[in-house]
Amino acid sequence: MTSLNISLPEALKQYVEGQVASGDWGTPSEYVRELIRQDKERRLGHLEQELIAAAKGPKIEVSLAEIRRKGLLAALREQARRR
Repeated sequence: MTSLNISLPEALKQYVEGQVASGDWGTPSEYVRELIRQDKERRLGHLEQELIAAAKGPKIEVSLAEIRRKGLLAALREQARRR
């Protein structure tokens, strides 16, 4: 495992320490890892919903050059916003 140092305002530091003290997590690192996992799952869930909605919606055409320039998701989102 690798390390990542973060800075928190005192109020957030106290909050994290309180969460750890509740006994659900052994260390602040465990708590932060869990938050990151939850955020990742939430974002993947939103992406899945967007892809399902796009599959059910009207056809969107994006050129290969645009995909290479912007990335697939950015190009699709831009096309969807133009509608």
